[in-house]
Amino acid sequence: MDKVAVLFSMKGCPFCVELKEMLEKDGIPFFDRDIHEHSEEYALFVEVTGNDFVPSFMLIENPELDPKTELYAPSRDFQDINEGFAIIKDFING
Repeated sequence: MDKVAVLFSMKGCPFCVELKEMLEKDGIPFFDRDIHEHSEEYALFVEVTGNDFVPSFMLIENPELDPKTELYAPSRDFQDINEGFAIIKDFING
C-alpha cells in the first residue's frame, strides 16, 4: 500500500458514521480507529493537532519505506464532512 488513510472515530458520533459511509460507498479503503479503544494513539494526535474533535484522520504516504504523514482535524483543517471526504478521496486517488 502506497497510501493509507486512518480515521479516528467515536461510537455514537453521527459525523463519524456519515464519513465512514461515504468512504465505503466510494470504495475508499481506510483504517477505523475508535478513540476509546486506541486512546494513547489518539492522545498523541490531539497533542500534536491541539484538536480533540472527531472524525479526524491521518493520511500516510509510503508507510513501508519513507513515511510522510499529514494530520487533519475538524474545524482546523476542514469545515464539514464533505470537505474531509474530498481531502481523503483526493489523497487516495491522486
